[in-house]
Amino acid sequence: MRKTDRKIDNELRLKLTEVCEQALKDITGFQWLTHLVNYEDFPNSLMVVCVFDTNENLKNYLQSDDSQALISLIQAEFKTMDIKLKRLGDHIAYDSEENCNQYHNGNWALRLG
Repeated sequence: MRKTDRKIDNELRLKLTEVCEQALKDITGFQWLTHLVNYEDFPNSLMVVCVFDTNENLKNYLQSDDSQALISLIQAEFKTMDIKLKRLGDHIAYDSEENCNQYHNGNWALRLG
């Protein structure tokens, strides 16, 4: 990873931590988030994965009136970094601890890899 990539990654991690802290307060079942990126194709390759505790809470969130809350939080932080994506929703994935436990024995590195 180049020095400029590390700088972007550190800033991205800080901004997404802010999103995570707010989501933990506001969104039932939300647990954590992470990002995946190939800096050779940044920001097009950027993907944020938002993880919920159960499939039920994830489903309830996606069907709720607040289903755009995470996108809005992420968009606000990306704006401060001047990260522009045509369709931010295409760069956000949702998952659950329940799915990881069921299909990958709780191994997130394997699941996200």
